[in-house]
Amino acid sequence: MTLSHLIFREITHRKLNFLLSVLAVAIAALSIVAADLIVRRDAEVTRRIMTEKQAETQAAIDAKLKLVSAAGADLEESMRKNMKELGFNVLILPESQDAAELHLKGSLSETMPESYAKKLADSKVITINHLLPTVLKQVRWPEREMDVILYGTRGEVPLMHRDMKKPILDAVKPGQMVVGYSIHKKLGLKEGDKLTFMGREFNVSKLHPERGSSDDVTLWVDLGQAQEILGLQNLVHAILALECECAGDRISQIRAEIAGILPGTQVIERYSQALARAEARAKAKTVAEESLAAEKKAGEEALALELASRTKLESGHQQLARFLLPLVLTLAAAAVGLLAYWNVRYRREEIGILRAIGLRTSQVLAVFLGKAFLSGLIGGVIGVLAGIATGVLAGRFLDRSEIAQSIGLTESIASSPGLFVTLMATPLLAVALATLSSWVAAAMAASQDAAVVLQGE
Repeated sequence: MTLSHLIFREITHRKLNFLLSVLAVAIAALSIVAADLIVRRDAEVTRRIMTEKQAETQAAIDAKLKLVSAAGADLEESMRKNMKELGFNVLILPESQDAAELHLKGSLSETMPESYAKKLADSKVITINHLLPTVLKQVRWPEREMDVILYGTRGEVPLMHRDMKKPILDAVKPGQMVVGYSIHKKLGLKEGDKLTFMGREFNVSKLHPERGSSDDVTLWVDLGQAQEILGLQNLVHAILALECECAGDRISQIRAEIAGILPGTQVIERYSQALARAEARAKAKTVAEESLAAEKKAGEEALALELASRTKLESGHQQLARFLLPLVLTLAAAAVGLLAYWNVRYRREEIGILRAIGLRTSQVLAVFLGKAFLSGLIGGVIGVLAGIATGVLAGRFLDRSEIAQSIGLTESIASSPGLFVTLMATPLLAVALATLSSWVAAAMAASQDAAVVLQGE
């Protein structure tokens, strides 16, 4: 009689005992696989959710950045147009010039070389832009018997070390004249009219709207012609400029730089115009920074809340697995061991007969351990299959998120190689559990003396 035949007979003779052993092992294997699958699915779901949330947050920030950039560009263009209307906000004057004359009369009397403008442009100055040498003088218009401000201007002196910028003030061509509101209203002028000013003929090229300032009583002509009229060849009253973006005390920085380049000059800031420009810059910067900061903060808070929620869920599942898994394995091992002991206990006579007909100790041991091996193998395979189904269903039941519902077994294995190892190793662990749990009972059966058993002792 072969060993395999004896094992088969042993199983068929005690079918219920064998099935109960298989069930105990299957429950243990199921617990191992299901717990591992649930924990690993939790980690994968968390990873996917966080990746998706981070992508959504970054997309929202990128979209906001585009909007802010577009708004900033629109604001900068609007500011540029407004500043063109406001005019220059920095005046470089001779040191001897009394600023009160400018404020009270809208006129200047002290002069400096026109070449100062080119010297300033060639110096790589960084605190100002848009250099415009000018003459500015209150004069009598004899042909019309009225006082006006004569403003001689030319094209801006380019700063060659910088990119060319669009001029703030359009140059007045020789022979043309731009007329302020009060003057052209009083004289009833139209564009294209011809005027005689101090013996020179000019064509009216543009009529300014009302500005409510000294501009309303100003005539703009070409700088060279204005210098000839006033007898100021190669001399100017002022160099107008526009401040650059400077942090802190802007005017102090400008004055310090200009003093090093053009000694004997002074710098005046037209405060209202400078303030308008600074506020426009500050508004653009504040809007951009606050908007982006709010978007980033909201995104970070949402991610933190999501991560905390997922971490709490994962921790709960892990604690449950740490508590139940050892308990189930202990109970399964005890059940298999008791079933094996009862089987040996109530079959002493049968074992004695087998020993009496020549079955060796090692063969008896092999029969009972072989039975345990088969119960462990079958129970392990069944437990793995049942554990997979239980893990997937339990994972979806415990985690109702959309991503958790979409993850199947194949994706779980692909995303976690460790799960594949668990699936392969669990049947081997089940065999070991059944065999070791049955070892004591099998040893008891193999050690029985046939004569003692048959004598009923």
